[in-house]
Amino acid sequence: MKNIANMIDHTLLKPDATAEMIVDLCNEAKEYKFFSVCVNPYYVKLAKDELKGSSVKVATVIGFPLGSTPKEVKAFEAVEAMENGADELDMVINIGALKSKDYDTVKEDIKAVVDAAKGKALVKVIIETCLLNDEEKVKACEISEEAGADFVKTSTGFSTGGATVEDVKLMRKTVGDRLGVKASGGIRDYDTVKKMIEAGASRIGASASVKIVQSIEE
Repeated sequence: MKNIANMIDHTLLKPDATAEMIVDLCNEAKEYKFFSVCVNPYYVKLAKDELKGSSVKVATVIGFPLGSTPKEVKAFEAVEAMENGADELDMVINIGALKSKDYDTVKEDIKAVVDAAKGKALVKVIIETCLLNDEEKVKACEISEEAGADFVKTSTGFSTGGATVEDVKLMRKTVGDRLGVKASGGIRDYDTVKKMIEAGASRIGASASVKIVQSIEE
């Protein structure tokens, strides 16, 4: 197994997260050498300051958690987040448009964030697998690739379900080795992490990261 800590986005997206909790999150990320912290846009600047001089990246969320804001709003959020120091942008697709088969809107929505990122930040597209059938999951991955995204991601963790091994396998099969696949939502132990990586995940989103890494060490 690869260095698992370096595949984890150490995540705190709860609406009641305080500044003190974000500082703790950043300290844990430095201590355990997680790949990044993933925080709400409001806390990007704080996280960037706390992580100065470390190798830990700052990821944030765009159009979160519903994905139903207009593309112009998502693009603005992306620019603002990068100005505050975000290295990675985890955006939620327009799920309603996808389910309505309005694929042009879905693609333009993703492309607006990709264009805003302009190669300065990595873009992960959250497709919210628990709300999609397999055909829609494949289509969402294909459109994400066409729009120039770097990763596809299973879930926000705020809907009816999280990552499953089956979904990760399907997403990996669809994007091949051309895009990253991030499994997130409900990943709370090492066994689940291991299964997700074996299924094709190249990044893990978790809030139980410290517990996961400590269980490996034990």
